[in-house]
Amino acid sequence: MTTATTDHPPAPPADGALHKAVLRRKRVPYWLLLPGALWLLVFFVAPLVYQASTSVQTGSLEEGFKVTWHFATYWDALTEYYPQFLRSVAYSATATALCLLLGYPLAYLIAFRAGRWRHVLMVLVIAPFFTSFLIRTLAWKTILSDGGPVVRALDALHVLAVTDALGVTEGHRVLATPLAVVCGLTYNFLPFMILPLYSSLERIDSRLHEAAGDLYARPLTTFRKVTLPLSMPGVVAGTLLTFIPATGDYINAELLGSTDQKMIGNVIQSQFLRVLDYPTAAALSFLLMAAILAMVTVYIRKSGTEELV
Repeated sequence: MTTATTDHPPAPPADGALHKAVLRRKRVPYWLLLPGALWLLVFFVAPLVYQASTSVQTGSLEEGFKVTWHFATYWDALTEYYPQFLRSVAYSATATALCLLLGYPLAYLIAFRAGRWRHVLMVLVIAPFFTSFLIRTLAWKTILSDGGPVVRALDALHVLAVTDALGVTEGHRVLATPLAVVCGLTYNFLPFMILPLYSSLERIDSRLHEAAGDLYARPLTTFRKVTLPLSMPGVVAGTLLTFIPATGDYINAELLGSTDQKMIGNVIQSQFLRVLDYPTAAALSFLLMAAILAMVTVYIRKSGTEELV
């Protein structure tokens, strides 16, 4: 006589083992974040702390620098170099506005009208990244040279007479003027504006445009009521990606400008590498960081995209 055997389900794990398994699963995201956190700690937080200590030091290169908590360095640096601060903000804000005016139509064209040429145009947009930033700026120095075709064409059209009156050029020349620096900033940072705009515009459902047309909305009304509001995250991201690095840039002012167009980045570079006044250079770096952070925070809150913070 045979007896039937029944399969019994496995016994549930003990409470202690289950608790350990749950804890291991909860720790997985933190372990994944660990490499990035260590990278930021070593290459961002540690240098930041070191620069903070440098900014409150006194001394000289021969005698050595010591931490004396000399916070007056910040005020002295600000009162002495505030023109360069204001000039940096003015140049970067102008370049950002020009990048937006030039980049938005191009991003719109690529997103909605390019068709099978979309990928080709995107490659052309990012093509400047395959060339050194320094070489691109030197190329603009050649393009805007006094005897170049650009200056001759502008002079023949009497454009330089107008720009001279506005104070953006001088002596019927473009190089070593504010216009040259702004042109260099605009060209070098234009891709940083186009890419976020294109990404934002591409996600807009084309059926929304069709629905607006069915409701007898004109193209300008469709753009103002549908396209522009939905693309605002790209506008905000593009302006931030353009304005922030442009404010701290010093290559364009160094190569395309003169001593009258020096930006705060040029002052920091000079204090670090030429004058060797490390406390002043560190203080200027923190002042620039604080100014950008304040302006960006106000801009994000005013634009209604606090989720980007």
